[in-house]
This record gives sequence, structure tokens and C-alpha cells, in this order.
Amino acid sequence: MSAAADPNLLCRLSEIELPGSRGFRVGTGAEERAILLVRVGQQVAAYENHCPHVGSPLDWVPGRFLDFERKNIQCATHGARFRVADGFCFEGPCAGKFLTPVPIRVEGGAIYLAESGASAS
Repeated sequence: MSAAADPNLLCRLSEIELPGSRGFRVGTGAEERAILLVRVGQQVAAYENHCPHVGSPLDWVPGRFLDFERKNIQCATHGARFRVADGFCFEGPCAGKFLTPVPIRVEGGAIYLAESGASAS
């Protein structure tokens, strides 16, 4: 299935390393936002790509969000680390805060935005 056939399609599960991460821009115009996907096993978590501390993007290389051990999400700006499962910051200047979750669904080996009307690009 192509993104043209379903505008909410982000990617195939197989297009994300195991474990791994990938970034996307979704929406258009004033509605555009950056999100990230993190895959651990067959589970995928999605969050907005901005640190709750200063609002900067989290990826240290485009599309790379995991720390060197590939176990946690790490902010490139100041090294804050977040749990993949729930986006909770357990280390860094924003400790105790959470990343903003993005609703997704995984069906037939593909990952989709669960929000209506928000197309992926």
C-alpha cells in the first residue's frame, strides 16, 4: 500500500531497525509537525519530536533518536533520556516530564497515524 492510497500510512514496520527509530513530518501548513517512531520488538511508540525542556528536536542525527545502547530516547541538545514505553524523562533537566504521545496503529506490518485527516509526508 502506498502513502497515496492511505495518507495516514507512515511506513512499513520492516523499514525501522530493530531496535531503531525514524522521524517524520506530518500534516501541512500550520498543521505540520514532526514526530518520531521507536521500534522495540514488534512494539512501536510514537511521540512528537520536541524535548519538553526547551522544545528542540530530539534527534542527534536525522531520524536517530535512541541512545548508544539503543534502549532509550535521548535528546541531542542536552542528553535527557526518556523511556520508550511511555516517554517519561528519567534523566536530565526535564526529569519527571513526558514526551507528547502521538496515536498510531500497526496493522498488516504497516504503521499508520491513528488521527483522522493528518497525512504523513
